[in-house]
Parts: sequence; C-alpha cells; structure tokens
Amino acid sequence: MKIYDIIIMGGGQAGLSVAYFLRRSSLSYLILDNQKEAGGSWLKTWDSLKLFSPSTYSSLSGWAMPRGKVEYPSKSEFIAYISAYEKRYDFAIQRHTEVFKVEKENGLFKTETNKGIFYSKTLVSATGTAENPFIPEYPKSTTFSGIQMHSADYKNPDNFKGKKTLIIGGGNSGAQLLAEVSKVTPTQWVTLKEPQFLPDDIDGRYLFNEATQKFLGKPKDKSEKNHSISLANIVMVASVKEARSRNVLHAVRPFKEFYEHGVIWQNGTKEQFDAVIWCTGFKANLKHLESLGIVVNNKVETTNTRSNKEPNLWLVGYGNWTGFASATIYGVGKTARQTVKEITDTLSNNDS
Repeated sequence: MKIYDIIIMGGGQAGLSVAYFLRRSSLSYLILDNQKEAGGSWLKTWDSLKLFSPSTYSSLSGWAMPRGKVEYPSKSEFIAYISAYEKRYDFAIQRHTEVFKVEKENGLFKTETNKGIFYSKTLVSATGTAENPFIPEYPKSTTFSGIQMHSADYKNPDNFKGKKTLIIGGGNSGAQLLAEVSKVTPTQWVTLKEPQFLPDDIDGRYLFNEATQKFLGKPKDKSEKNHSISLANIVMVASVKEARSRNVLHAVRPFKEFYEHGVIWQNGTKEQFDAVIWCTGFKANLKHLESLGIVVNNKVETTNTRSNKEPNLWLVGYGNWTGFASATIYGVGKTARQTVKEITDTLSNNDS
C-alpha cells in the first residue's frame, strides 16, 4: 500500500500552486483532478471571458504568463498557459479522478475516488467553488416556465437570441454576461444594491497590489486612498465599457416573486421574461470533507489555510477565509507558499 506524504485534491490554479512550492522538497505527492485536461475551473467558464489583469499579473508562481496580442488574456490563452505550466514543472497529476469522500484510518487520510483509494499523511483540499454554483431561494421560482441557467453553465449568447432575459447578480460575471447577452436580445439587470464600477484605469493590477499589501500587513498606498478598490467591484473590461456606451449598465432592485411567464415586481407589476441567468456566485466545494465532521455552514474553521480540528488538512484557494484573494490567480501563490511551509514543518517534526 503506497502512502503519499501529501494528496492534493484539485488540479486548478490552487492545486498547482501548492505543487509548485513542493518541488524543492523530497516529499511524495499526487494531485487528483476530476478534469480530462489542464485548466481546472477555467474549462467551465463562458467562451468570451477575459481576465481582469495583463498577463504579468495573471501568472502563477515561478513562471510568468507569456504576453499575448492584447492586454488582457482570454480564457483560451490562460488555459494554454496552465497546461504549459504543468508540463514545465512535470507535476504528478492523475486525471479523471473524482474524490467521493475522505476518512481517517490509523492516523492516515483515506481518500475514496472513482479510481480507487489513496492514503496520505497530509491532505490539501483545493477543489475550489466551480462545482458548487449558488442560486438563492426565490419565491415561486419553480413556477417559472422559461429557461433558468446559472452562469456556471453559460457559454455564449446563441441560445438567448430573441428571448427576453433577466440577469441576476451584481458582480463581474453579471456585468460581463449582461454586456454580451444584451447585444442579441432585450435584457433586464437585477442586483441587490447599486452595482459598483471601478474607474476605467483600475484593473486587477491594483487588486494584486492590495492583496500583496494585506498579506504583508502593510497599510494601503496613500496614492490609492480615493479609490474604493474591492474584489467585489466590477472591472471595466472592454465588453463592459462597450455596454456602457450602449447605455445598458442599469440595474434595478430585486423583484417580489416569479410567476409562470416572468416576475412580479415589488409594486405588483408583472413583466414577462423568457429566460433567467443567475450570476449569483458559488460556494466552496467541500462535500468530500463532510465525512470528517469538520464542515459547518459550508466552511471549515481554519487558521490561515490549516484546519483547526484536523491539523493535517489544509484548504487552499476558497476565498478570503483561506487567505485574502486566495481564490484568484494573483493571490493563491502567497497562501500556497505558507501552506507548503507548514506541511513541510509538520512532516519533519513527525519524522524526528
């Protein structure tokens, strides 16, 4: 029976970042990935997706993403980069491997998958959020007879031509999908509060710098004090700027409930819609850890990335609760480096 020092669950940017920092150690590891090819959650995003930052700021640790023809890399360019990154560092990855559950057995982690059982001394969960799209409960949503789709399943606007569409959600995905779908059909944008747009000259570079400053515990750069910079704010990529020029970036507050052919607004007015796209985000994909009894309200209590109740388990890349901006390309490397240091120290102490 082979016992790995580390099993990494998830072969996206978080899992690869952890593997990168393991390269200098002699520890044995294996990445279990449920995809058929490199790319992680990026494989499931919509076709026209653009990154928020130039290639220099859209890179994983150790190797900068090659500069493309345009400033902001496309989905396909980033997937190509991740694939080349894997090959460059020859990471140990097993594809088509779905993790069902994790248990403890004789002090080891027993990871059950569709490809058999894997044993390890420590475990890194880096499964992200893409497998767990979130759609809020809404009154009478099941009575609506039109199309309902989460942004996780959206690829392009072809299926929405001629279908009046309601787009729900005030983040970057909501703005980008509104920009695209509004070109082919009438749309209405619904957000909980008024959307917050970053100035045209603020992009992921500034978010990267803020992530770095927070990680280092430094105060904000005084030159940026007039900007409200947040990962929740909408970055003015080209498609969103173009939508602004068409005067479609207008959102209204939530409606009261659905009915068969559309929605009923707060004032009682009915409006027909043919389709709804939910751009309402994702929750951490932690189902495989529920058997350990450590998942509460879809989170695991951690100190940095380390589980408090299961100290040989680390969670990387799920969002701010596992490190500021850790669910982003530019933020995950910092938490991955610290994670590997803690794992190395732990295994070294156990062996001594």
